[in-house]
Amino acid sequence: MSKGDVLDKTGDQPIFDNFAEPPGVYIREELDARGWSQRDLAFILGYSEQTITKVISGKSGISAEMAKALGEAFGTSASLWAGLQKEWELREARDPDPSIKARAGLQKRYPIREMISRGWLEEAEQSVLEMQFTRFFELEDNDNVSFAAAARKTDDRHSPEELAWLYRVRQLARDIDVPSYSVEKLRAALPRLRSLMVDAEDIRFVPEILNECGVRFVIVEKLHNCKIDGVCTWIGEQPVIGMTIRHNRLDNFWFVLIHEIEHAIQGHGKNGEEIIDSNLDDPESEVVLDADISAQEAVADHAAKNFPFPNEKLVSFYRRKAPYVAEKDVIGFSSLNEVHPAIVVGQIQFLKKDYAWLRKWLVAVRQHILPASVVDGFGTIAKASL
Repeated sequence: MSKGDVLDKTGDQPIFDNFAEPPGVYIREELDARGWSQRDLAFILGYSEQTITKVISGKSGISAEMAKALGEAFGTSASLWAGLQKEWELREARDPDPSIKARAGLQKRYPIREMISRGWLEEAEQSVLEMQFTRFFELEDNDNVSFAAAARKTDDRHSPEELAWLYRVRQLARDIDVPSYSVEKLRAALPRLRSLMVDAEDIRFVPEILNECGVRFVIVEKLHNCKIDGVCTWIGEQPVIGMTIRHNRLDNFWFVLIHEIEHAIQGHGKNGEEIIDSNLDDPESEVVLDADISAQEAVADHAAKNFPFPNEKLVSFYRRKAPYVAEKDVIGFSSLNEVHPAIVVGQIQFLKKDYAWLRKWLVAVRQHILPASVVDGFGTIAKASL
């Protein structure tokens, strides 16, 4: 072959770097070199003359079966002819939409597809999508993403899913109208919140109480591949408490809520230094890299553990009754301390490391808290503007 017979070092595979003509051109050259006509090739291959004419004229392509037949006829490899055909098709194909590469770049860094499916971003042409992305993450340049928030994990930065969740919380919180924040009011509201721990249905009053103190409260279902429980973030001087209700349990709800309230009271998480709390129920997640963050988490954990009653009181009760803690004793302890038994059961499960123990007492909370809150997820797409 004068043009097609260009092989690599092994002599087995053709190199198709500068082939700008259809494969039929090279078939014709092979025929000329051998003094064959198209009718001769049709006879040799067992194809109709019309089929050969279409291939040589470029009106039809070379099938895998024909590539093998041409290889036999011309003493070459079948892959040479199949490769010529494929290379020509690639050259003739339209160039892909430039937005494909850009979307791939965004998806590589952030869960864009899931954000679109959740209604956080609208599917649009690339420039519009990038504009939405920039506004969503409160950025001026999406090529220079820099987040200072620290995660409750053993690494020193958030995952893309955690960041997306955080900024959805912030996006929804901006549309909530609240009075000026008062840390004194929030501290004074703690006894009111404590009084809601007897009846699971009473948690519906939590958003209203927080709102009166100037605290925005948002529930956003977590994204895949993350185990977020909550966050305390700030919009100006206004705290925002975001939760996922990842564990649909009364005991976990109260622990996470008080944990985040304590962050707000202490002023943690300001100026982009949010602590996204993940795996709060996992003791192995306590290790963090930043000493300041670790100290803040210790303060919030202490407040959450001791909110309904001093933690030592529960530990003492458990040690007296262990290893066989009777259900009637749990109910009695709960009644004495004016909390729902689910809260006591949850804490003892944590101490026992037995999460099946008295599981029937673990009350679900979503049906009580979701209707009273600004919610995104769980079948609902909250309205928000970018």
